[in-house]
Amino acid sequence: MRIFFSLVIFVSTQAFAFNVDKVAIVIDDIGWRATDKTALNLPKQVTFSVLPHTPFGRSLAEQSNKQNREVLLHVPMESINNRTLGPGALTSNMAEESVHQVLAASIADIPHVIGINNHMGSKLTQMSEPMSWTMNFLKDNDLFFLDSKTSQYSQAEYIAQQVGIPSLHRHIFLDNKIDEQYIEKQFEKLVRSSKKYGNVIAIAHPHPETIKVLQKMIPVLASNNIELVAISQLLPTDHPVRLAQQAKSLPQSSDGESLLE
Repeated sequence: MRIFFSLVIFVSTQAFAFNVDKVAIVIDDIGWRATDKTALNLPKQVTFSVLPHTPFGRSLAEQSNKQNREVLLHVPMESINNRTLGPGALTSNMAEESVHQVLAASIADIPHVIGINNHMGSKLTQMSEPMSWTMNFLKDNDLFFLDSKTSQYSQAEYIAQQVGIPSLHRHIFLDNKIDEQYIEKQFEKLVRSSKKYGNVIAIAHPHPETIKVLQKMIPVLASNNIELVAISQLLPTDHPVRLAQQAKSLPQSSDGESLLE
């Protein structure tokens, strides 16, 4: 009986040990400023979302890849308030062919992209046709979509499901207000959300205040039994992107072949 009871305790403890919630943090708007490189000091599990056709975008994507950090393409999309979008933007007056051409050019500019998320896009993500064209392009290129959720009426995830590609969405913005105290409180909210709901995705930006707070607060995750993960770890286990990223993280032999224990 004592042996059986000990075994039950061991199994229960092991089950609890593997019950770890996951948090993914994405740093948007990478590419315009030389100071964006300070984000490279964050743990490699922090994903970068890089703006296309920007002065430092390609270089930072290359440096991210050398760190084994995942890279998204941060695609400017039309907003309700007609904000300036920048290069590589998708707008509501584009035809399907133009949408695909713009996305292809942006991916050619930013290497190592495994998925995309929207920069702004409060208008475009509500429109079924441009979103369908976007999702079809992603499906053809084994990419996924992360909805930044700049509109509560976004159709992006629904359309992604209709097209047959996995999609994720942002749960919390960490630095809508560029103030260290505010960002710390948002990070604490992130921890509470993960403990309550499980896997959570946060989006932030490469502001000096944000980088400082993240360096301070990220260790808090582990002490709360929360794992910081790259964004691909929240995709379905059989998705090509996740499988490719897992293979990439395996130790390599001298001839480049993965080593399996």
